[in-house]
This record gives sequence, structure tokens and C-alpha cells, in this order.
Amino acid sequence: MREMTVETLSYAQVAKMIDHSLLRPELTPAEVVAGCELAARYEVASVCVKPCDVELAAQVLKGSSVLVGTVVGFPHGSHATATKVFEARLAMEQGAAELDMVLNIGRLRGGEAGYVLEDIRAVVEAARAGGALVKVILENAYLSDEQKVLGSRITEEAGADFVKTSTGFAPGGATPEDLRLMRSSVSPRVQVKAAGGVRTLDALLEVMNLGVTRVGATATQAILEDFKARKAGTAQPAEKTGLQSGY
Repeated sequence: MREMTVETLSYAQVAKMIDHSLLRPELTPAEVVAGCELAARYEVASVCVKPCDVELAAQVLKGSSVLVGTVVGFPHGSHATATKVFEARLAMEQGAAELDMVLNIGRLRGGEAGYVLEDIRAVVEAARAGGALVKVILENAYLSDEQKVLGSRITEEAGADFVKTSTGFAPGGATPEDLRLMRSSVSPRVQVKAAGGVRTLDALLEVMNLGVTRVGATATQAILEDFKARKAGTAQPAEKTGLQSGY
């Protein structure tokens, strides 16, 4: 596979990797509007907003190329399955086209693979009826490697579109080792999303070269301005910074 670099990529290829994250609990409606406007200006793939902000984001982004995404069972994954299905259906009614759901972490750690499978499958089936895609968050900070592999395989069996590393609200985020493990645990049909620690262009390029096709980011503007500057040859030399711990 050809290495992904600033020289080999277009702006659109990089921008459409990014889900601009607007999930911090303290964000006001005005800040959500500003974040959606930024996402539209930079033409990213989507915004990922809190469930209460889906209608607002859909209004702001109407007519743009940016999709509205939201979260289901967030951030702990411990909602009842029926509640997750309700959340998914309501979000789609209000304008969400992408759903980032948290699997049931405790049940996965407890070895209840069947429960986890049916929990994910129920949301996937609801999403299919509404035309949305599903990204399943494993929350790797709480899992062993064996559980990460199992969670990834269950995600594929349930019919979801993506497997995702993290919520951004746990002790750790995306790591190269986890991304390699997840990518190798699913077929090419299932895409991989990195979240937590992708705060620079170098980090985004690093995960792209590991097979990641979408990232959750709050530093969207800085990443894309850096890309434009490097592409134009006007960026100042700086130390490369890859994936970082914390948020």
C-alpha cells in the first residue's frame, strides 16, 4: 500500500477523514453552532454531537456536505438495549446520519459475547431502517487484547460499519498497537475509526497509514490549516507529533 503523505493526499481526502467532535458536556448551544459552522467551512466528513444537539446541528449543516452524527449509549455503553434502539431512532428522526454507539463494556469483559452481539445488532437493524451507518466504540482502555479482538469480531458479525477505539472520556485513547490489532481482526468491509489522541496532522497521517479511515478530532482547524500550509510549502519546520496520550 502506498504511504499516505501530504504530497500524496488531497485536501478533500484528509478533511473527509475527520468527524469533528462536539461532545464535551459543557458545550453551549452557541458553541455547538460555532463548531458546526467550522465543520462546514472545512468540509469535514461529519460532526459528532450530543443527542440533545442533533436537531440544532442538522439545521446549521443543512445544504452542506457535512453529515450529522451522534452517540448512542454514551459514554459507558450500559444503557438497556431498548434504550439504545430508541436513542438511535430518535436521532435519525432528528437528522443524524451516523451513530457512534458504545458496546456494553461490562458484558464484554464478563464474557457475555451473545449479549453484546444482540445489543449491537439491535442498533444496527434500527439504523439500517433509517439509512444511518453505525460505528461501534469498544473503549479499549478497559479491555485486554483478547477482548479487543472479540469486540471487533462481534462488531462485524452484528453488521456494523466501523469499529472505533474510544469515547474520549476514558483513561486512554487510540494507540498504534490497538489500531493494528483492530484492523487485523475484521475484514475489509469494516472500517476503523481512531478517537482520542489524534490532535495533529502527523497523528492523522500516522493512523491513516495503519488502515484507519475516520478519526474523531477536536483540533480540526489546526490539523487542516497545517495540511494546507504544508501542501503550499509555507509551513514552518516543526517537530513531528504523532498520537498523544490523554485528550
